[in-house]
Amino acid sequence: MRKSWLLCVLLGTMAWGQAPPGQTPAPAPAGPGQAAPNAAGQASAPPAAEVPESAVVLTVYGVCPSTPTSAASKAGASKATASTAKKPADCKTTITRAQFEKIAKGLSPSPTITPQLKRQLAAALPKFMAMSEAAKKQGLEQSEGYKETLKVAKMQILTTQLQRSVQEKADNVPETEIEKYYKENPEAYEQFSLDRLFIPRYKQETAEKANSEEKLTDEQQKAKEAADKAKQEQGEQELTKLADSLRERAAAGEDFTKLQKEAFEAANMKMDSPTVNLPSVRRTGLPPAHVAVFDLKVGEVSQVITDNGGHYIYKVVSKEVLPLDDKIKTEIHNKLKSDRMKEMMDKYTNSYHADTNEAYFGPPVPTGPGGRPMPPRMPRPNAPPPSQPQAQPQAAPPVQPAPPSKPN
Repeated sequence: MRKSWLLCVLLGTMAWGQAPPGQTPAPAPAGPGQAAPNAAGQASAPPAAEVPESAVVLTVYGVCPSTPTSAASKAGASKATASTAKKPADCKTTITRAQFEKIAKGLSPSPTITPQLKRQLAAALPKFMAMSEAAKKQGLEQSEGYKETLKVAKMQILTTQLQRSVQEKADNVPETEIEKYYKENPEAYEQFSLDRLFIPRYKQETAEKANSEEKLTDEQQKAKEAADKAKQEQGEQELTKLADSLRERAAAGEDFTKLQKEAFEAANMKMDSPTVNLPSVRRTGLPPAHVAVFDLKVGEVSQVITDNGGHYIYKVVSKEVLPLDDKIKTEIHNKLKSDRMKEMMDKYTNSYHADTNEAYFGPPVPTGPGGRPMPPRMPRPNAPPPSQPQAQPQAAPPVQPAPPSKPN
């Protein structure tokens, strides 16, 4: 589990309930809406909301966690004989729902405790409890490795707590700021209905050519490639001229669906009913090179917009300003929250800098996409080194606007 080793640090803050050995509580009768106990006296898993906070949700057998004792009790314990000490097999530790969720909330990056986290935590806790108690008995709490690891763990936990605190503060966006942002950015909440023509940049190969497998000599292959390139360039020029022609006809009022079919036929694309209408588009819904469309008036047709994908022609069918309803308020809230988080975190991340001795640390780390240095990954305590370097992430290819397609 990611960051599961932090459980070891948090376990010490919990007050575990220890049941006396040899006692097994009788199953309580099922209440209204609760699952009946099975043959083993264990209730089948009802929703978490139906389990009382005081109910035991996890029982770990064979673990006798140490409990705080006073000086007097310590003196009495020193006189106790070995025969009175409990054997691990004779005791058990119980954890209530309230105790369990306290730990889970401390580990979860979000307020919601997911079923997956609960299962992972329930599987990890018994191991950590048993092995940490064994480590204490061996005096490993006094080892230098433990002390140094604990220092780093505390720094990581405090860093996480600071980030959560920033997130909570950033989430507190006043209603007045939401209304102010809406009034100051009206263009962000304009919604358009557009008609769009797409003219491919290149013609598609015909089926006969695509299925041709004729064997050619090297000279014939070179001649064929030159002829194909010339034909491709000629087709590109023809489609460019067609785009200008279709733009004039669209501005004159011809139907976009008819013009789109003509464009696809000229490009050897087979599509019976191409979709040309984009019913609900906002300024973030088109590529940056196409945003000039939003400056058109209703009924106007754009100039031909050309990019690597092909040629595009738009017509503004309608335009409206979205009201400040709950959906828009949530959108603005999330936008302002993100801005506030960045502003607050920048104060911390820009408050320091560090210099390293390259004679000791070696050359700089590899850079990631955009030339930014890749952040080092903090290893888990006692984690084995990776067997091989991890592959560097690759930048995603630029997104091109999708050509019109058949409606579903």
